[in-house]
Amino acid sequence: MTADTIAAPRSARNGGANWEKWGWLYMRVSGVLLVVLIFGHLISNLIIPEGGVHAINFAFVAGKLASPFWQWWDVLMLWLAFIHGANGMRTIVNDYVQGRRLRRALVWAVWLASALMIVLGTLVVFTFDACLGVTPDSVLWDACQAA
Repeated sequence: MTADTIAAPRSARNGGANWEKWGWLYMRVSGVLLVVLIFGHLISNLIIPEGGVHAINFAFVAGKLASPFWQWWDVLMLWLAFIHGANGMRTIVNDYVQGRRLRRALVWAVWLASALMIVLGTLVVFTFDACLGVTPDSVLWDACQAA
């Protein structure tokens, strides 16, 4: 095997961890979990509320993000989706990019972008405050004063 080839999925390099196998397993498990999480998200946001999609507004989202259950649901969906997508992009880059240095740079870029989006998304979900910056002339003023 030359330096420009990728190890076979079933072989561990130098007796270490078999990352291709674990990546393959992750894709299957996370795919099933994502189907459940996404359909749960869609059902709870589009079917269950009175008025369907027309019920979704800032107050609806603020109410959902005030619940720790929905915060963890959304963060789990975010993490699984970004890691799943980054692993898929890594596979595509490994399959189609010929140069070792370019392939390595692109894989690093994919993982770096995914990590940045995961951190930012997680911060948004857990630090969201619907009353931040609300002024007395806002329609949210009474609700924010009660909280």
